[in-house]
Amino acid sequence: MFITSSIGQIKTPTAIALGNFDGLHQGHQIVLKPIIHFIQPLQQSHVYPSVVSFTPHPREFFTGGKLQLLTPIPEKAQQLSNMGIEQLILLPFDRNMASLTPQQFVEQILVKQLHTRQISVGLDFRFGYQREGTAQDLQRIASSFGIAVNLNSLRKYQDYNSQAVRVSSSLIRQALLRGEIAVANKMLGRPYSLSGIVVTGKQLGRTIGFPTANLQLPEEKFLPRYGVYSVDVLLNQAVVKGVMNIGCRPTVAGEAPTIEVHLLNWSGNLYGHTMKVNLLKFLRPEQKFPSVEALKQQITKDCQAVLNN
Repeated sequence: MFITSSIGQIKTPTAIALGNFDGLHQGHQIVLKPIIHFIQPLQQSHVYPSVVSFTPHPREFFTGGKLQLLTPIPEKAQQLSNMGIEQLILLPFDRNMASLTPQQFVEQILVKQLHTRQISVGLDFRFGYQREGTAQDLQRIASSFGIAVNLNSLRKYQDYNSQAVRVSSSLIRQALLRGEIAVANKMLGRPYSLSGIVVTGKQLGRTIGFPTANLQLPEEKFLPRYGVYSVDVLLNQAVVKGVMNIGCRPTVAGEAPTIEVHLLNWSGNLYGHTMKVNLLKFLRPEQKFPSVEALKQQITKDCQAVLNN
C-alpha cells in the first residue's frame, strides 16, 4: 500500500473511489468493489486502484477540532491493501482546495493530476465548494472527459425492530458507545478492533493474579464504551481469548483511561510488540468495587464468562 499526500508521487493512471471511508464498513466496501475489480483496458499502462481522501478532514479544517476515527490512517491503509487497493491518496485540504467548484475539482484534480479512468462513489457523495456538487453532478461532469462514474446504492441492515437502516460510520460509533458490539460488527462486516504497541503499565493486574498487556493506541482512535469486553487477541498466527478493560480503573484510583488486556491461558512477554484485539462482546460497564478482593472476584467471573462462550 502506497500512501501519499504529494501529487508528484501519485502513481497514474488511476481508478478511484472518492470519500473519507472511515471504518471501511459494508457500505464503503460496495463503493470500493468497482475499483478493485476494474477491468484493465488492453494495450494501456497499468491502472492503479486508489482511494482518494483529504488531509486534514474538511471538518477538522473548518472547525479546528480533531476527529476520533474508527480507522486511523495506518489502519485504514492496511485494510485497503488487504482488499486490493494499491494506493491511498490524501489530497491536502486547504483554502484553495475548499474553493474549487465541482467542475474545477474534476478538471484540475481528477483529470489533470490523477489521470482518472474510472470513479466510484456512494449515492450521497457531495463535493466541491460548500459541498454543492452531487454524485449525479460528478457523473455528468466526468462523462464529458470520457470518465465512467459508478453510483453505488447505500447498504442497509435490519435493526432490532426489523427496520432497514442505512449503514454509516456515525451509527457504528453510536453502537460502540452503547456497548452494542454485535450491531457495530454487523455494520462493519468484521469485528471492531484496537491495534497498538504493548507498553509498560503500573502492573497492578499482576499483583492480583491477572497480568495485563497495556495497549498504546493512536490518539485519534475511537474508543467504545468504557467497561469490560470479551475479545480475541491476535498473536502472530494464533488467536487467544482475552478479557479487556477500557476505562480509568476507579477501584485503584486510576485517572487517565487505559486499555488493558488479560490473555486467558497464555503467558509470555509482549512489551514492545504490536497487538491487535478484536471486540466480540460487551460484558459489563466500568464500576468501582468496595475492595481489591471484590474486584478480583469479579475479574474471575469475567474470565469464566469468556471461556464459557
